[in-house]
Amino acid sequence: MEAQVKLTKLSSCAGCGAKVGAGTLSRLLGDLPTHADPNLLVGFDRSDDASVYRVSDELALVQTVDFFPPIVDDPFTFGQIAATNALSDVYAMGGEPKLALNLLCVPEKMPQSAVKGILAGGYSKVFEAGAIITGGHSIFDEVPKYGLSVTGFVHPDRFFKNLGAREGDVLFLTKPLGTGILTTAEKAEMLELGEIDRAITIMTTLNRGARDCAVCYRVHACTDVTGFSLMGHMLEMMQGSDVSARVETGAIDFLPRVLEFANMGLLPAGVYRNRAFAEPYVDEENLPLPVRDALFDPQTSGGLLLAVDPKDADAMERDLKASVPSAQRIGTVLAKGDKSIYLI
Repeated sequence: MEAQVKLTKLSSCAGCGAKVGAGTLSRLLGDLPTHADPNLLVGFDRSDDASVYRVSDELALVQTVDFFPPIVDDPFTFGQIAATNALSDVYAMGGEPKLALNLLCVPEKMPQSAVKGILAGGYSKVFEAGAIITGGHSIFDEVPKYGLSVTGFVHPDRFFKNLGAREGDVLFLTKPLGTGILTTAEKAEMLELGEIDRAITIMTTLNRGARDCAVCYRVHACTDVTGFSLMGHMLEMMQGSDVSARVETGAIDFLPRVLEFANMGLLPAGVYRNRAFAEPYVDEENLPLPVRDALFDPQTSGGLLLAVDPKDADAMERDLKASVPSAQRIGTVLAKGDKSIYLI
């Protein structure tokens, strides 16, 4: 009988918390050459969620890739989370996933049942998204990692960008926060039986429902909230749009016990990387430290952050709540101020 393996014990970091910090990534990419192509509508120079390439007047390709080390011990669930997270970048661009390729790194001695479980979990979410896994690539590595390269379709005149937010826009977030802190607590064996289940449900929920609702309204900017935290991703949106945001922290949903663990100082390393990147541009006023820390928590397979025309906000909120019960109306876009984000 094959021995069971605890995937999270094979890695020092987990999920999107393993991402290179936004500031470091910006410096690494800053001097790389770019080539002009009129059909490349979005490239890596824009810090967006995926690239967009026009094929015809009616069709553009959305392409992205995402993978990370285990965030849970169960192989099937890990595969589901990693696939959901990779698919999210296509939804964040307003696209529909169509094709996917597996990216898999596994230790040579990992039981075959665990490897199959990871792949089966990924397949289940790709199938749910209406896309097809057409192949992939695998290598041996001491630290297991899994994810997808995803290609989606979108109309070249109707895709979302992470910039373009306008003064007066209403900000929506479609999933609660705290997956980084909760999975850190789980790895430290500080959660009771079943307490991680809510976080797993959030991380394995496709952003398809939010995308399907959003494309019916005037969305001026959109991104998904992952490893750079709500503050990091919002900062990129506000700076790219040359505006600021007022965020009502009392309207933000946190997963159960997240603030309790944050108060204990049980934080993933990504919190400190995200703070180093975004904190100088955030006015935190006198908010309690646990709340502030949780806003910098790296999310794995988080929700969409949307800047919506104020005339559409009420209708979109009603429609969002029907398909995405955890959707929250969290703030407003302001004219550019001394700070990019004002927390109240």
